[in-house]
Amino acid sequence: MLLESRKIHFKKTFLLAYPVIISQVGHVVVNITDSVLIGHLGPVKLAACSLGISVFAVLMVFGIGIAYGLTPHISREFGANNKDVCGKYLVNSLVINCITGIVVFLGIYALSTQMSKFGQAPEVVTEALPFLRIIGFSMVPLMLFLTFKQFAEGLNFTRQAMIITLIADGFNIFLTYGLINGVWGLPRMELKGAGIANLISRSLMAILMITYVLRSKNFKPYLHQAKVKFIEWKTSMELINYGIPMAFQYLFEVGAFALAALMMGMLGPNYQSAHQIAISIASATYMAASGIGAATSVRVGNALGEGNFKQLRRAGMTGYVMVLGFMGVMALVMILGRVSFPLFYMKNAEVLEIASGLMIIAAFFQLSDGTQVVGLGALRGMGDVKMPTLVTFVAYWIISIPLAYYLGFTLKMGGMGIWIALSLGLTISAVMLFWRFQKLSKKHIKLGIRN
Repeated sequence: MLLESRKIHFKKTFLLAYPVIISQVGHVVVNITDSVLIGHLGPVKLAACSLGISVFAVLMVFGIGIAYGLTPHISREFGANNKDVCGKYLVNSLVINCITGIVVFLGIYALSTQMSKFGQAPEVVTEALPFLRIIGFSMVPLMLFLTFKQFAEGLNFTRQAMIITLIADGFNIFLTYGLINGVWGLPRMELKGAGIANLISRSLMAILMITYVLRSKNFKPYLHQAKVKFIEWKTSMELINYGIPMAFQYLFEVGAFALAALMMGMLGPNYQSAHQIAISIASATYMAASGIGAATSVRVGNALGEGNFKQLRRAGMTGYVMVLGFMGVMALVMILGRVSFPLFYMKNAEVLEIASGLMIIAAFFQLSDGTQVVGLGALRGMGDVKMPTLVTFVAYWIISIPLAYYLGFTLKMGGMGIWIALSLGLTISAVMLFWRFQKLSKKHIKLGIRN
């Protein structure tokens, strides 16, 4: 009976996770394609791409965290069969996310004016500025897309967002190639072209996702309160109280990696190019793991809404088992491909040697990376968002970042030292979040309470 129960949990989690995994990896494939295409233009161009993406990612993930505040509410109300309330959460989330998209764009623009003070090579900053400002504006359509995507996923509809993402990503790859190289009658715009393609494809994603949710019969029972008159302060604050801590969770982690990219840039364009190669490959596995984390969050939220706390714990543990198996395989793939994968980006011997070394470290932190992202998802589904935020802050900014500077510059370990420190931060975060889930899930079962 227990074996059957586990099989059911794996099946349900997998059916929710695989569309999210495919759509998440689709985004990364676009980033990898951009890096490969730009890498052939030389180390300076690729370093500029790395700098632009690193700065953009810091504020982008803050916006994503705000948008993710919708899903736990939807999945919980879905589990409790409160259909009308779902529409009210959607319309309030839409307002919050539109404002967030605009604010994040303004923040990115403000940061771009200060990039000359980041200790980067002047030629790299010159190339990165227009690229960063273009992709910064894409935050507005991205937040619109995420609003309706998170709504659909909270109701257990994940395949449609996957299809839309794949359509937009395929379009993005062809448009990026055309605009970077000036083919098919398009102007040669190099790095700027990649930014414009990104903006257009995200706008397409937003249009398609909004159209699907508003026109599909699947969502009509849930949209009765998706009206302007149901925009209210109380509901908005519920979403913000979830979204803000999640935004900081992502900000602390991605901010640490962005600061690491700046540290690599202080070592020179070749180190920054190697960092971009290794991190773009590692991000593919991370995004796949985040799909499992998202599915775990939804299933835990459904169980919480039903008041079934044993199912809640099993749903969480299923996510952990799945991600450990997947990331273990990915770690082996990274070790075997540490020399061949970077060759797709460029032929610069020094960059390839540095990237190959970083790939080994990336392979070792795969299990930690997967474990911590599922931990965040499981706790998010339980409504526990504040303590995980503190955990990520301590792991990355109290321990990992100071250690990265110490190993990289004081002990002169260079890029390897910086990445070792990042790996340690991921491991600390993973262990603490797993311990937190164990403690809270057992408490729910023992006391039979929701919080």
